[in-house]
Amino acid sequence: MQLTARIYAVAGLIIGYVLVMLANPVRLALRDGFRCLARYERVWLTFALLGFAYFVFQFVTFSSLPSASEINFAEIISVSNWNWPPLSDVWRDVPLPTLEGVAGIFDNATTTYPLSALAAILFLVNWRGLHLTLWRALVKLYRWWFIPIYLVLLISTLAALLKPLVYWRLPSWNNEVSTAHLLKISASIDALSFIFEYLAGVYIQVYLITVCLSWIKGLTFRESALFAFAARRFSYVLEWAGIVVLVSMLVLRLPMLLAYFISVPDVLDYLPLQRVFMSGFILAFCSVQISLVLHNETLREAFRAHRQLIRRDFRRLAWFCLICALNFSLILVIDAIMRSAIADRTVVMMVWKSIFVFLRALVTGWLLASWVVLFRQCETGRIAQENWIRY
Repeated sequence: MQLTARIYAVAGLIIGYVLVMLANPVRLALRDGFRCLARYERVWLTFALLGFAYFVFQFVTFSSLPSASEINFAEIISVSNWNWPPLSDVWRDVPLPTLEGVAGIFDNATTTYPLSALAAILFLVNWRGLHLTLWRALVKLYRWWFIPIYLVLLISTLAALLKPLVYWRLPSWNNEVSTAHLLKISASIDALSFIFEYLAGVYIQVYLITVCLSWIKGLTFRESALFAFAARRFSYVLEWAGIVVLVSMLVLRLPMLLAYFISVPDVLDYLPLQRVFMSGFILAFCSVQISLVLHNETLREAFRAHRQLIRRDFRRLAWFCLICALNFSLILVIDAIMRSAIADRTVVMMVWKSIFVFLRALVTGWLLASWVVLFRQCETGRIAQENWIRY
């Protein structure tokens, strides 16, 4: 009886999901987002690569592979005997990550650590001329203000390069330096490296937006030229990204950093209210980043364009955010249920987390491509047009 009720509940959820996806006013943008992914797989594979690298880092750091004798294949195969939790036991883990996932579509949709260390090396050695291209763009756009901007970028790059080394050497240094002092040093480096890690994520997002724009316009491109183009567009986004970094540092990073120097209550609770505030802040200005990417305009003009977009197409933007939240919450609920059911089965957990990384990357890439399509449709007044984008 209980199994039958669950089957009906799952069937009802699937039917409801299909109806929402087929009847919403942004379905054309969602459809074209899928078509963009089919043409340029790099959009979602980029998120998959970064997500998988972070998963491997997390597993190597906090877990260990079981020996062959500890693996019980009967437990792996007998899925029906797993302790499947009800939705009421796992739903609390879903709302905040869902909100952050939706906000990431409009800002930075993935973590770049630990590959940010490799990105720091590539940036310093001027890989494909990106360092020099960004330097020229900053000088042209910000004049003498490029000096403090570049210094902050350079310091955070060096911190991102040092961060893996510091965490790797912490156990051996603990015998020579006090633990409290080491934690202060590592926390300071982590706060500085966050700037480069975030900006690297924003650059990747800018690059993927330009890939989607190329598909919309039917353009062909050389890879090196597109990297350089994204670096120039990134210089326009940098002013807005700097505001996001500043607010994030004040709201999130600074309290966590100060906790290592002075007593700050409840800072180890992962600051849920502050994270909600940051996500709300990004959602409130959701089109500013993409507007700066696609247009040679100032930040003030981007804010003005955002107000006009909200006034003209708030209903469609709200629907798009709802669709994003629906899809993120769905995969996060599945992930929470699977993790709870798998429990301490390490090998099964590794397999599932690998599957989830690619599932989330596919959803994130699809929604990002759909956002670019929707934004262009809102700009050109083609929202209700049924013709497919030609390429």
